Amino acid sequence: MNNKSTGNMPRTDQTNWATVNALTDADIIHDADSPSTTEADWKQAFTSHSAAELHTESVRRTRGVNKQPRKEQVAVRYDADILAYFRSTGKGWQTRMNNALKEWLKEHTA
Repeated sequence: MNNKSTGNMPRTDQTNWATVNALTDADIIHDADSPSTTEADWKQAFTSHSAAELHTESVRRTRGVNKQPRKEQVAVRYDADILAYFRSTGKGWQTRMNNALKEWLKEHTA
C-alpha cells in the first residue's frame, strides 16, 4: 500500500506471532506507558463475539441504530463569539443552543 504519510508499506503482516504468543508477563518491560495489569483491570473487559455468542449474558452489548432519528448531523459555521458563549455554559451546550434556536423559531414563525 502506498501512502504519502507512511510511504510504501507491505501488504503482508510481518509480525512473528509465534514469538509474540510465546512471551510471558516477565518478558514484557512495564513502565508508565505499559503498566502491568491485574485481574481487576479485566473485570469489565469485553471482546467482539460471533452472533451465536451474543445471546449469553456475559457479552457487553452496544447501542444499536436509532430507529426513529430525531436529529440530523450537519456541518454548520457559527461566529466564534456565539460558540464561545454556548461552550462557556458547560456540558450540554449543544442542547441549549438547539433549544435557543427552537425558541427563536416559535417567536418568528407565522
